[in-house]
Amino acid sequence: MSKGELEATARALVPSGGGILAADESMGTITKRFADIGLEPTAESRRAYREMLFTTPDLSDFVSGVILYEETLKTAANGGVPFPRLLADRGMIPGVKADAGLVSLAGFPGEQITEGLDGLRARLEAYRERGARFAKWRAAIAIGDGIPTRGCIHANAHALARYAARCQEVGLVPIVEPEVLMDGVHTIERCEEVTERVLRSVFSELGEHRVNLEGTLLKASMVLSGVDCPAQAGVEEVAEATVRCLRRTVPASIPGVVFLSGGQSPELSTLHLNAMNRIGGSPWELSYSYGRALQDPARAAWNGQAANVAAAQKVFYHRASCNSAARDGRYVPEMEGIAA
Repeated sequence: MSKGELEATARALVPSGGGILAADESMGTITKRFADIGLEPTAESRRAYREMLFTTPDLSDFVSGVILYEETLKTAANGGVPFPRLLADRGMIPGVKADAGLVSLAGFPGEQITEGLDGLRARLEAYRERGARFAKWRAAIAIGDGIPTRGCIHANAHALARYAARCQEVGLVPIVEPEVLMDGVHTIERCEEVTERVLRSVFSELGEHRVNLEGTLLKASMVLSGVDCPAQAGVEEVAEATVRCLRRTVPASIPGVVFLSGGQSPELSTLHLNAMNRIGGSPWELSYSYGRALQDPARAAWNGQAANVAAAQKVFYHRASCNSAARDGRYVPEMEGIAA
């Protein structure tokens, strides 16, 4: 994929009204999600669940790309069509989670680093051969007493940049995801300060590694109060703090910022995205790359039963349509009543 093709793909992932479905749950995570509905996470149940999501009629109206787990990238739908081709045929760009997960960062108690740089180029080439056109790498930054440290932030930013450069080398658009975790008692002011430090470090490293920003997307966490903070910031405060932080740190050459929901409820994550887009004036597209916030209601409606597929797809389509509206600042809570 040429430089121009990378840039065109990056822009195609953040069209007006469109966003990205994060369906890249690891084995451990999908096991937890299925436990919530009392379902055993077999290869067949995982395939059936992903197929239910991906074959939702007219999903491409609202979903421009889908991040797959490596297993899903290699899996075929019930009719024998590989999932990457099924998605592409339905107007959605297939992507893949490229990192190997989190481990403790040696010498830095309470902090983590993401593994997966060893052998990355060969894996990325294999992903591309299977149909992936973009990839994602997640770093996780915790807030607590004395953390995050400068060493942790730098180590994760450096890894993100090395991954991004490798992606572009083999023709994949990199999504860099430096997630600032919402776990903790920290205030929204503390979250904003940490997020600003993290993003400054990430873009400094991307520059040092000669990453083409026009062919890159940022997957960002919102600036939020810690989940256990006694004073929870309101929707408008979250939107203003997040956009302010991004404007201070994210180059205008990035085509889009796609937000993770990070454990927020489906409705709250939609409200936050909507409020950010109503502020206006940002140089990049502000979109979504939600996992739980898009999937949770549909998974509960599906409940592992083939007879529930059509009903679950209607719930999923509605959730995607609400986020599409929020993507353009058109969402109103009354839209939730339509689904009910």
